[in-house]
Amino acid sequence: MEFVTYEVNGAVGIITINRPQALNALNSQVLDELDEAFSSVDLNTVRALVLTGAGDKSFVAGADIGEMSTLTKAEGEAFGKKGNDVFRKIETFPIPVIAAVNGFALGGGCEISMSCDIRICSDNAQFGQPEVGLGITPGFGGTQRLARLVGAGMAKQLIYTARNIKAPEALRIGLVNQVVSAEVDEAGNQVKTAQENLMAVALKMAQTIAANAPIAVRNCKKAINEGLEVDMDKAVVIEEKLFGDCFETEDQKAGMGNFLKKKDDPTKVKVVEFLNK
Repeated sequence: MEFVTYEVNGAVGIITINRPQALNALNSQVLDELDEAFSSVDLNTVRALVLTGAGDKSFVAGADIGEMSTLTKAEGEAFGKKGNDVFRKIETFPIPVIAAVNGFALGGGCEISMSCDIRICSDNAQFGQPEVGLGITPGFGGTQRLARLVGAGMAKQLIYTARNIKAPEALRIGLVNQVVSAEVDEAGNQVKTAQENLMAVALKMAQTIAANAPIAVRNCKKAINEGLEVDMDKAVVIEEKLFGDCFETEDQKAGMGNFLKKKDDPTKVKVVEFLNK
């Protein structure tokens, strides 16, 4: 693939949009390669993914305006469907996907980050849906996911004004989970740049997720995603089914077996008593 790279580090996969000369803008080829990259993930060995962008300026600056500028109505709708199909694939992917956002995450960049389960950004990140300034609407799920994440009122304000927001405000409104700065030592010397520290934090979180029971993690993602689409009465039935599906698995037997062994260890008694309260 020309614009997307995929590597595996233990049980964690890293997918990188690698088009820094265009600030990682999404054109049709990038979308096709993203689809291919996710299809190539070996779900038997990889338990979590990190999605990021190459270079030090941009996660994804948006969809490729040069490509979009000449589209007809039918072609515009088809391009929107192509993006939505890929982003929906990310959103419903069986294992968790963490977006590591450095620099610009505008338009399609904000939208693809919202397709991920968790968003971690560097302190220089900027988010926004600037489409109305270009005479169009968000086309890759922005009107839908942003409202679900930050509430309809805030989503309307951001989309109608086409205003970009910086990392602290994105954290305040709940668009991102965590903001990462450069790492410094006790003397105040920079050990890692914000971007380097961002990837370290994202990979550590992915590794923590990957260390947990994979069937349980996948079922949790499925329960949350599907439950949000229905009313509470139907949502708890979804949870009950996925909860039940975990039983009689090796993960469940090993996890509960290890817990019960620890209960017999005198050094663990207080912890077990606390958990059983």
